[in-house]
Amino acid sequence: MKIIQASKNGSEDWHYLQGKEQLKNPLVLVFGNRYLLEDEAVLKNIREEFSYEHLVFGSTSGEIMNGNVLDNSISVTAIELEKSTFIIERENISNFDLQPNLLGEALLSKLPKESLKHLFVISEGLLDGSKLIEGIENNLSNAIALTGGLCGDDARFEKTLSSYKENPKPGEVILIGLYGEALEVTYASAGGWFPFGPERKITKSKDNIVFEIDDKPALELYKNHLAHRASGLPSASLSFPLNVTYEGKQQPVVRAVLGMDESQNTLILAGDAPENSKVQLMMASIDAIIDGAQHATELAMKNREKKADIAILVSCIGRKLVMNQRVGEETEYIKETLDASTATTGFYSYGQIAPFNGNDYTNLHNQTMTVTLISE
Repeated sequence: MKIIQASKNGSEDWHYLQGKEQLKNPLVLVFGNRYLLEDEAVLKNIREEFSYEHLVFGSTSGEIMNGNVLDNSISVTAIELEKSTFIIERENISNFDLQPNLLGEALLSKLPKESLKHLFVISEGLLDGSKLIEGIENNLSNAIALTGGLCGDDARFEKTLSSYKENPKPGEVILIGLYGEALEVTYASAGGWFPFGPERKITKSKDNIVFEIDDKPALELYKNHLAHRASGLPSASLSFPLNVTYEGKQQPVVRAVLGMDESQNTLILAGDAPENSKVQLMMASIDAIIDGAQHATELAMKNREKKADIAILVSCIGRKLVMNQRVGEETEYIKETLDASTATTGFYSYGQIAPFNGNDYTNLHNQTMTVTLISE
C-alpha cells in the first residue's frame, strides 16, 4: 500500500507529509470545511493537484491528519492498493423519498459480494444514520463489517456535503467496498461519556424524532434537566447527549441531539430511539474522552497479524466542543499508540459508524472515537 497525504489552509500551498508522488489509480479521500468544498476555485485546485478518477469528498467538523486536528482546511489522503481493489458506489437521499434504509439497500445491491472484505461509508450528515445502516446491513453477510461516519458542518448543522467524482453536494451517501484476501481490516469504537440523572422511558417517538419522555414533552423535559445550561441551546446539546437502551437489549447507544422543534416540543436525534427505550442524560470529562480514544485504538490493534498501513479516525463534534483547546490530545494519543509508520486521516463528524466491540452488527454511535485500521 502506498499513501500520499497533503493539506492546505485557504490560499496557502499544499503541505505534503510523504513527498509528492504520482500513484496508480488510488482511492482519494478529501475531507474539508463545508465552505471550502462549496468554493469552485478550491475544488478546481484540488482536482489539478490530485488529477485522479476516484475522488471521494466529505465535509467535516474538523479534519484529522498525522495525529493533528485541523480546522478550515482541506486534507487529502491518496491510497494506492497494491494487492487489493476497491469499488465505490453513490446514491442521493432525495431519490428515495428521504428514506435512508431504502438508499442503503440500493447502495449495497450495486456492489459485488465476491471477495468483499470491508465496507466504509461517508454519508450525508443530517439523516437518520441508524436507518441507513439498517438498509446496508439488510442483505449483508455477518462476516463483512461496516465502518465510517456522517459528514459534518462544524457546529452549524445547516447542511453537509459529500460526493464521489462529482463536486460535493447535500444528500449524497458514498459506499466504498474493499476487496481482496490480502486485506486486514480491524476496528473499534469507544467513548468516555457516562450517564447521570434519573433514567426515564421514551413513551412516544418515530424513527429519530422523540416526542415524549415519561409522557411529557421531550424538549421541555430535556431543557428542565439542563437547568441553567439550557440557555446555551441548541449548541449546548452537543455536550449533553442521550444514553439510549433499546427494549430487550443490554448494550446502550449514545444519541446526539442534532436539532429540536420548538413548535412540536420534540428532540431530533442522530439515530433512531424506539418507544419504550430507556433514556438518560450523559456528560464527560476531558481526560475520560482522551482515555476513550486510546482505548478504541488499543481494541482495534488487538490480535492484528500486521501493523496497520493507515488508520481512518472518525470522532464526534461533541467531543471536539467539550475538549476545546485540548482537542488535539485524543488524536495525538492515538498516533503515539499506533506504529510510527501508520498514516492517520479522518474527520470530526455528526455520527460514527462501527460495530459494537465484540459484535458483528453495526450501530450508529455519537460522542465516540471510531478507529478503522487497514493493511495489505
